[in-house]
This record gives sequence, structure tokens and C-alpha cells, in this order.
Amino acid sequence: MKRRIHLIATAALLVFVWSACSSAADKIGFVNINEIIQTTNAGKKKVDDFKKYVEKKNEEIKSVEKELTKMKEGLEKQSSIMNESSRKEKEVAYQKKLRDYQLLANDIKEDIKRRDQDAIQNMVPGIMKIVHNIAEKENYTMVLDVSTMLIPYYAKENDFSKKVIEEYDKENK
Repeated sequence: MKRRIHLIATAALLVFVWSACSSAADKIGFVNINEIIQTTNAGKKKVDDFKKYVEKKNEEIKSVEKELTKMKEGLEKQSSIMNESSRKEKEVAYQKKLRDYQLLANDIKEDIKRRDQDAIQNMVPGIMKIVHNIAEKENYTMVLDVSTMLIPYYAKENDFSKKVIEEYDKENK
């Protein structure tokens, strides 16, 4: 829904700019924010750190899954020789462990999502400042992010993502 509103607003802005100005004087620039985030040195480091964190959390989940599998197999093998009360006790322990596992998996999923968004949000203001500065220096009328909207065609020579990456890396050494 937000993307659709974003698209409509951008399209309306494009129509307004194109109708208000002489099309020969317009200079529209393009950037790819996702590419910039993933290609800058800081972005690469954050991606590597994030991958390590995700792997660590996946190992944590897998160890709990192994415990659950062992508990279930043990319960299935021994259920025929156990009395009713001990079988129920083991089933309750298994169900509790399963609930704990589901909560852990959901917590980890949410934590990973939050960390990913936080990492991106920390970089975006600096990137936007650089985009703004380059756009002003080079007299762009408008700059569009090709990663957030569907643009069937744009002139690659007006894509200055690489300049933004270079500037961001210079500023964040």
C-alpha cells in the first residue's frame, strides 16, 4: 500500500515537474539506495556482521530442534513401556519445550528483522545527505531511487550511485 502511494506521489511529482519546466532544462538523476548500502565499506561490514549473527542464531535454533527431536523419539520409543502418568509427564515436558522453541524462533526472527532495519536506517541519513549534495552540485531537478520504484527505463549515465558510494566511503573511513 505504501509503495503504491509512493509510486502515485512520484508519478504526480514527475508530471508536475515535466509540465512546469522546459523538458530541455530538466535533469533527472537516479540512484539505487539498496546497492549503495550493500556496496559501501560500512555496508559490506554490516552485511558480514549480520550474516555472522544470523548464522549464530540459526545454530541456536538447530540445537533446540535436535533436543526436541531426541525428546520426541525417546517418547515414541518408550511410550509403550511407560506407565500412563510418566508418559503424560514426558508429553507435557515435550509440549513445553516445543512452545519454548516456537517462542525462541519467533523472537530470533523479530530480532533479526529489527537489526536489519536498524542497520539500514543508520546509514540512510548519511546517504541522503550525499545524494542531496551531489544533486545540487550537478544541477539535478529530481533524483529517483530505482530500488524502491518500478522504472522501466532510465538513462544509466544519470545514475550516480557509484559517486555516492565513493563519497560515503570517504566520509566514513
